[in-house]
Amino acid sequence: MATAGLYRRLLPCPPAVEFASSQGKSLFLEAVETGTMEGFYKLVSYFQTQSEPAFCGLASLSMVLNALAIDPGRKWKGPWRWFDETMLDCCEPLETVKVRGITFGKLVCLAHCAGAKVEAFHASSSNIDDFRKYVINCSQTDYCHVITSYHRSALKQTGTGHFSPIGGYHVGKDMALILDVARFKYPPHWMPLKLLWEGMNHIDEDTGLSRGFMLVSRPHREPGFLYTLSCKHESWINIAKFLMDDVPLLLKSEDVKDIHTVLSVVVASLPSNFEEFIKWVAEVRRREDGGPSLSAEEKARLAVKEGVLKQVQETRLFKHVASFLSNSCSRQASNAGDMLPVIAASVCCQGAEILGGKPSSSTGYCCQETCMKCLKTEDDKAVTMVSGTVVNGNSKQGVDVLIPSSSGKLCCNCSNPNKYIRMHPASTDVLTVLLLSLPSTTWAFLTDKELLTEIHGLVSIKNLPTLLQEEVLHLRRQLHLLKRCQEGKVDVDLGAPFS
Repeated sequence: MATAGLYRRLLPCPPAVEFASSQGKSLFLEAVETGTMEGFYKLVSYFQTQSEPAFCGLASLSMVLNALAIDPGRKWKGPWRWFDETMLDCCEPLETVKVRGITFGKLVCLAHCAGAKVEAFHASSSNIDDFRKYVINCSQTDYCHVITSYHRSALKQTGTGHFSPIGGYHVGKDMALILDVARFKYPPHWMPLKLLWEGMNHIDEDTGLSRGFMLVSRPHREPGFLYTLSCKHESWINIAKFLMDDVPLLLKSEDVKDIHTVLSVVVASLPSNFEEFIKWVAEVRRREDGGPSLSAEEKARLAVKEGVLKQVQETRLFKHVASFLSNSCSRQASNAGDMLPVIAASVCCQGAEILGGKPSSSTGYCCQETCMKCLKTEDDKAVTMVSGTVVNGNSKQGVDVLIPSSSGKLCCNCSNPNKYIRMHPASTDVLTVLLLSLPSTTWAFLTDKELLTEIHGLVSIKNLPTLLQEEVLHLRRQLHLLKRCQEGKVDVDLGAPFS
């Protein structure tokens, strides 16, 4: 029986020069001599083939993120953190991308969400000289990579819109090396920069805008060490709208005269599923993998998390939030998720699910028991660890959760005045961080000038320590990206979310 199908395409040469051909090898060696292939080695180490016909954008981005050694901050499969196309789903559902592909603006949004530093340009708002300059600059380093969005017809290739990274540049021939992620169709090839530029100037019918290019580099530190916003829950659009649009109007419509009333207006109106939107991030591991001691990596990450938590709890805003929650009728609702054993049991289940390589649903997992331990590191520092036994069917798995904590105030109920309690992430600091992350325009409608001055003093990021300031800016950028997605503006506004 005959089998219909396609096996590769013949690469049109010219204008392309196949990378593995004699001429392609000569171009490579000449480019190496001029120093414009420095980015190639990292990229080719993580070169991948797109797993779906419409996943060229996702494959290009995951390849570049891995080449830049950006930590996704969440597990891929088993215990490993790693960027894969399936990890890039916050700006567009994967099922939609499978059918329609992804627009240039949404891929830029994904790069921002993944924690990369991104500069992006529509071809219509740039020029070939600037493009060439950026390609040369990135080709001379291994900490910046170029992803292009172009139409294949300009390159005399079959197909329509496509994404691929640029692996290098030949100065004398003015040619770019395209590491085509559709390797089932075309191999890597050299292409005249002028033709590639023509391909980027094609209009994308889905957006009515030209295609373009983005420069992706590694930020100076990993974003979101302790707190992160979640786009996984289906209600994220409504919650983002509430925070960005509704809160300012609520403050305008209420007779708000003091900080307590401001907090009351915000907290009383929070959506019921708000806890699914912002989370604090705990480290998990198999109990048998770690034993009682911490690795250098675990200690370093935990130290940063604890630093962020301590800085949150030292802010003046935190003291107002803590006072409000302890004295208001909303205390029960706000603190419902603050019981550490309950949270730890939930995180243990999530950890077992992830470590088992089943990132779909943790509903089949049940944490039968948890116990809290206080570990001592080599420098005699106390670390809180919750151990749980997770059951899934007939199987059991021991999971450790490393809980960021900081020394708190003296416990009022302690007979020993020298005994300190340990404060763990709870709704008090989560709400504090959320308020700090709201855009400054949130408070613009407050009519009481003294209150407005007081609020600005409490939420101004200029007064925050560097570590907390970066954490807050990361959350603020996430909020702005979500708002852009909600409003359908990611293809128009390519710039990094303002801080």
